[in-house]
Amino acid sequence: MRTIQGVSVSAGIAIGTVRVLAAVDYAVERRLIDDPQAEMDRFRAARDTAVAQLKQLRDNVAAEFGENKAELFDAHRLMLQDPDYAECVEGLIAQDKVNAEFAVKSAAEQFAAMFAAMDSSTMQARAADVKDVSRRVMNVLQGKRDSTAQDGSVQGDAVQNGIVQNGIAQNGESHIIFAEDLAPSDTAQLDRAKVLGLVTAKGSANSHTAILARTMGLPAITGIGDAFDPADDGHVAVIDGTSGAVFVDPDEAMLTEYRRRKAEAEEHLSLLRKLKGKPTETKSGQRVHLYANISRPSDAAAVLANDAEGIGLFRSEFLYLEREDWPTEEFQFDAYGQVAQEMGDRPVIIRTLDIGADKQVDYFNLSHEDNPALGYRAIRICLTRPEIFKVQLRALLRASAYGNIAIMLPMITSVQEVRDAKRILEEAKSELRGERIDFNESIQIGVMIETPASVIMADELAAEVDFFSIGTNDLTQYTLACDRQNPSLERFADPHSPAVLRMIQMTIEAAHRHGIWCGICGELGADLSLTDTFLRLGVDELSVSPTSVLPLRNVIRNH
Repeated sequence: MRTIQGVSVSAGIAIGTVRVLAAVDYAVERRLIDDPQAEMDRFRAARDTAVAQLKQLRDNVAAEFGENKAELFDAHRLMLQDPDYAECVEGLIAQDKVNAEFAVKSAAEQFAAMFAAMDSSTMQARAADVKDVSRRVMNVLQGKRDSTAQDGSVQGDAVQNGIVQNGIAQNGESHIIFAEDLAPSDTAQLDRAKVLGLVTAKGSANSHTAILARTMGLPAITGIGDAFDPADDGHVAVIDGTSGAVFVDPDEAMLTEYRRRKAEAEEHLSLLRKLKGKPTETKSGQRVHLYANISRPSDAAAVLANDAEGIGLFRSEFLYLEREDWPTEEFQFDAYGQVAQEMGDRPVIIRTLDIGADKQVDYFNLSHEDNPALGYRAIRICLTRPEIFKVQLRALLRASAYGNIAIMLPMITSVQEVRDAKRILEEAKSELRGERIDFNESIQIGVMIETPASVIMADELAAEVDFFSIGTNDLTQYTLACDRQNPSLERFADPHSPAVLRMIQMTIEAAHRHGIWCGICGELGADLSLTDTFLRLGVDELSVSPTSVLPLRNVIRNH
């Protein structure tokens, strides 16, 4: 038995035969050309074809996994249609007089290097995306078959990668896929019925490939590096998508243990399905509101599917992060209104934009900072650039006429910040009244408690707002003075620290003294080892990822 340790990107257990996908060589010959304009025309035609292919792939993914998961391929189409990308390719053709294939490959390498050099792990993961879409254009230029058939079957690129050639779609046996790396488009085209799990040498938890694996419910492990061995093809393996462990040629004891764990997990999932519609309360009758966190309007479907009671955190900054220019009031109103209508009477708590630190947007033109986590971010941007803030507040107020929306302010450190934000909110309300536009006059406003300052000032803050929501990720970072983006500090950044738990206790007590409710919307909310502690402290609400709702309800109901 050989044991390999990788990085978990999608939980679950898979047991089966390995099928190794051989790496595809995308070497492109560099040729000098006589007619740059003709070569540019070739590139543009190939790009248009690739965009059409991505549209078909997007529709296939939407049909199987939902609209929100198909948005990835909308982003891929935008990459191909980005003027900077086209300008780079055409500039190489014109200046160096090279063939379109070579220009596309060179441009892809330049853009991938740019993304890889960024501080944000999310942006670093986009390097794989730009390579994926460029590969698609190169395939068209080289006359290779479309990667997506009209009937959704796997063709073209996937065939070349061995997904069909190695038997995945040719016989009834299912396999665990081992590969050096998988492009998002290849992952989306895998036949879920014939793939048990994924293991790759490269990749990250933030990559779109990892996100798709989680969507498809495939156990997945990445980052095994040099342990990737093509000779494993045909061998039996066990992958533990929770611990990140891979066992090649497991002994009988290991197989028995993991078969037992897999059976228990499937039984537990069946049990959780029975919890839909049940109240989230302990055996003694203590009631807790169980909400879900989302980043995009399309995520609301998962909130309802997992029976959350509402949305405790809508990260509105993603409406800014995923655009190349300012989202207009109308654009934001449509997004917030869509979620409000879909959720009906259920609460929808929308956090105002939390840009800055690890979430950078080019068009904000933010200056470089040596300590961005302590810098110009979130409410600080909103209060110093009220013209941006008011656009969002107007959109939120307008959407409040269509559902149960509340507004939440991030990164609060003082009472004055809350008062300044409320003043701008009142200005927005006054404008809408003057324009005779409906909104909820009594819309609730709350603050995120994520700094030691806000905990210390919690009594004063509670007098200004309707609720608190504790953001444990940043609260841990600022309480322990540990940069949560720095992996070398992992042993010191303990979210279970007594200091962090005491901060949470102080916040809940202050909220209750002033008659407002207090929830937790950070990752600790889903930490089942702390559920008992949070119940004892009297937390009123927990907001977690949609898939964590039912496991958490199970623990609370058995408390």
